[in-house]
Amino acid sequence: MSKTVTEIAAEAKAAALKLAHLPTDVKNYALEKAADALESGCASILEANAQDLEFAEKENIPGPLIARLRLNENKVQGMAKGIRSVAGLADPVGQQQMGMEMDQGLMLYRVSCPIGVIGAIFESRPDAVPQISALCLKSGNAVILKGGREAQNSNRIIVSLIREAICKVESVPIGGVQMIETRSEVADMLREEKNINLIVPRGSNEFVKYIQENTRIPVLGHSEGICHGYIDLGADIDKAIALALDSKLQYPAACNAMETLLVHAGMVEKVLPLLVDRFRGKGVELVGCGKTRDVIGDMKPAETADWDTEYTDLKLSIKVVSNLSEAIEFINAHGSGHTDMIVTEDAEQAERFLNEVDSSSVMWNASTRFADGFRYGLGAEIGISTNKTHARGPVGLEGLVIYKYKLVGDGQTVAEYSGAGAREFTHKYIPNS
Repeated sequence: MSKTVTEIAAEAKAAALKLAHLPTDVKNYALEKAADALESGCASILEANAQDLEFAEKENIPGPLIARLRLNENKVQGMAKGIRSVAGLADPVGQQQMGMEMDQGLMLYRVSCPIGVIGAIFESRPDAVPQISALCLKSGNAVILKGGREAQNSNRIIVSLIREAICKVESVPIGGVQMIETRSEVADMLREEKNINLIVPRGSNEFVKYIQENTRIPVLGHSEGICHGYIDLGADIDKAIALALDSKLQYPAACNAMETLLVHAGMVEKVLPLLVDRFRGKGVELVGCGKTRDVIGDMKPAETADWDTEYTDLKLSIKVVSNLSEAIEFINAHGSGHTDMIVTEDAEQAERFLNEVDSSSVMWNASTRFADGFRYGLGAEIGISTNKTHARGPVGLEGLVIYKYKLVGDGQTVAEYSGAGAREFTHKYIPNS
């Protein structure tokens, strides 16, 4: 008989209480075993993935989602490598963040600790399963995974291999990694505020809003990636072309791929014809504003909705702006707070862009595709948050811990510090060890 979501969540909570106190070497050993299991189970993973791809084709799943779904031997090896990279990171749990002497013999410490139980909901990417599982295990959190139906077979075998591996490590609870599969189970999970501490949805803006509106559990939102590139008047043309091409073409289905290109009016004649030729040569559908079409007459006009659309495909909107201020204003109005890039040799302009664009990652002369947990040295990411909560941007280990206060005294009472003749607090900060 299958478990109910309440039973799964309760088991995860019990596991989280054990995971929170596991020694670093035990967690790392469990991660190494999980990586080994994926490598040895590569054939079974690819067999399950072939079934998912066949289903996706029959269901007419969009091409970008199929691209995210498709696995091969190199990607499975990459999954294992990702788990090992997480094992190699410093343990985020138990780190002293602050120390204070409140009074002689009354010491206060703020120490990092796991969040507890994470509910992770994502689409089409089986490689998200080992990433999220590894991050949660290393940070002492239990996780309940829910992938898209198009990846169900792949996800199921990957979770099975990870669970079989970690349960063989003494003191590591198998309930630390679990999976649900149906929409009705998601609805049930959203009602588990007593057992689940954080929901991380990865999908469309509408999907994230649905999650936020249907649960009392805190939500770490990773919604749309409407990312911009801006070619400033002070840009190097060769850099501008290379960065625009990479930001759009390196992996068009990614959430950090560029969807709108802004070009300073003074750079239009110099850079736009060259870029249009290169983009069209790669099969990119281009739409532009009126000023863009004045230069490229055969370009389709951009509709109002294009400026607020995440294509995740070979399509790009282009807009000419008169100056940096207009570019910043446009990005803050139409972007999703994900990742935006400026190309310029003018350091003052670049600094203003980096400071004033209200996004979780801002780039100067670097591709938007760098906005990624692994590339940032976080080992992996559970998602990219566009929120302004405790974690923002690519969320790695540090985003999966919170903190608690530990007060160590010697029998002191509050009465001693109240009223006439009360004792005074010293409030001396202690350097972190």
